[in-house]
Amino acid sequence: MKLLKFLIGLCLGALMIVLPVSQFQTSPLEPLQTLAVQLDGRKKPLDTVALETVSKIHGSASYKQADGSKLDYLKTYLSLSFNDRDWNQEPFILFTYRPLKERAGLDAEQKYFSFQTLLKSQGLADVVATAHDKQVNDQDLSRDEREALTIEERVEAMLQTVGQDDLPIVPHPTEKKGKWLSLATANQSYSEDQIAPLAAQHQTLVQTYDAANPDLTPVVQAATALHDGLAQLSPTIYPAMVDLQREVHFHHFHAFAKAWMIYAVAFVAMLLTLWLKSFDLYWGAIGIFCAGIAVNSYGFLLRMQVAGRPPVTNMYESVVWVGFGIAALALLFELTSRARYFLLAAAPLSVLSLVMADRLPAVLDSSIAPLVPVLRDNFWLSIHVPTITLSYASFALALGLGHVALGYTLWAPNQTKRVQALSQLTYRVIQVGVLLLTTGIILGGVWAHVSWGRFWGWDPKETWALIALLCYLIPLHGRLVGWIGNFGINVASIVAFNAVLMAWYGVNFVLGTGLHSYGFTTGGSELTIVTVVGIDLLFVSVASLRYMRSRSKPATVGLEAVAKAATMTISDDVLEVG
Repeated sequence: MKLLKFLIGLCLGALMIVLPVSQFQTSPLEPLQTLAVQLDGRKKPLDTVALETVSKIHGSASYKQADGSKLDYLKTYLSLSFNDRDWNQEPFILFTYRPLKERAGLDAEQKYFSFQTLLKSQGLADVVATAHDKQVNDQDLSRDEREALTIEERVEAMLQTVGQDDLPIVPHPTEKKGKWLSLATANQSYSEDQIAPLAAQHQTLVQTYDAANPDLTPVVQAATALHDGLAQLSPTIYPAMVDLQREVHFHHFHAFAKAWMIYAVAFVAMLLTLWLKSFDLYWGAIGIFCAGIAVNSYGFLLRMQVAGRPPVTNMYESVVWVGFGIAALALLFELTSRARYFLLAAAPLSVLSLVMADRLPAVLDSSIAPLVPVLRDNFWLSIHVPTITLSYASFALALGLGHVALGYTLWAPNQTKRVQALSQLTYRVIQVGVLLLTTGIILGGVWAHVSWGRFWGWDPKETWALIALLCYLIPLHGRLVGWIGNFGINVASIVAFNAVLMAWYGVNFVLGTGLHSYGFTTGGSELTIVTVVGIDLLFVSVASLRYMRSRSKPATVGLEAVAKAATMTISDDVLEVG
């Protein structure tokens, strides 16, 4: 019976994956999607180039036009590339950092700006110039300057994309790692007779493409002829069609987006099992949750096949990996304890992680780029970074359990047995997190010795990893010697996570200094993070006050009872004497 319920849940999760039947239909623009391009150090389909370019400039995978209609990223990219409108005036470039907008004299409430507006902003140009001067002198940049360089990159990407005619789509004749050329310069490697028909097909493609025209027949014909002609120029050098299709499938399947939706359904199902106090839905919820982990794993497999490495080299990949780690660890603990609370604590956090990765492309860049030199040793990359991020996942799971326990303290203070059980679970998860983080720090030290010639250098990333470890070791030892009890370990699981947040988010987004520069990025909102942390600490404070009041209440009642008993005794004695 349990197996049947589990299979039903698993099938429900699988059904959620396959329901959008259209995702498996071949796009009429597939010849364009799978057109190979050598860009940013690797060969990738035009579909990927379009997604990365539009997301980088616009901060979204689609563009909402003035008439309210939307263009997907491929059509937006083609519109940019073919320059079928005045893109100088289109408010297309994302610019969200308010302090820099005010400093540059731009409208602080506006989110998107035109190429011409940003190019004319002298205030922005001054900040960019200062940032470049500091880079030349090897000085640390301020947040404004780092954001200004990001805007400069978007402006440059816009300039390079609009009216583009130099896309390197012509493969090298003989060398796998040779430089690809554009159609305009391909006569350096091929004869005019070989290139002229391809150039004609490309010109036909430019002339016939119209995003508003539903008849794509002439576009598809020209794209197919161009794709096949390029592949035949150098069949041994041109990427295999299966590899190009796999990468296109990865982007269109949206595995990580599907995973968070399935996790959300599993959370609701598990919540119902707790509310109804029945195991009827329990194994079904487990099955749905397993389906979420399966599709999450499938997404990782596809990304690893595309990238040729573990998917843990930037903030986007670490956020997705932590979301997966929270779910996987929760399932492992759940299957060994049947506590129900692991899935309840993990699912919202996994959903949050994957939603951020899915919805914030301007902040969490999902593009697959070649590794920086220090990361090219796949052995250390494959063990150090996943271990560190799994420790973050463990601490995040403890954070979720701590919230559930404090929720009971606040709204159901009589559920002492549940709070005690949750505290034990939180303690176990923190132990796992400490073990993983300690191992990760040691492995990182060994890798640092191999790469940089020293085991420890008080780099900001190293320092905050150590601080995070100490923040969890203190409550673990405090509980061991009896300094803190169940309530204290729950509070510690929430408060100590702020150190993890600093090591994970703060060093990359706020400090932006140190040898771990390959993880640095911009676009994060400190105000949002501070607000969330403040609300969370307020929740902990309110729960603590409630806990202290509940601890003092029994003592008061006990004193009143003793006083009442003494009064009754005296009264009886008086009556007997009388």
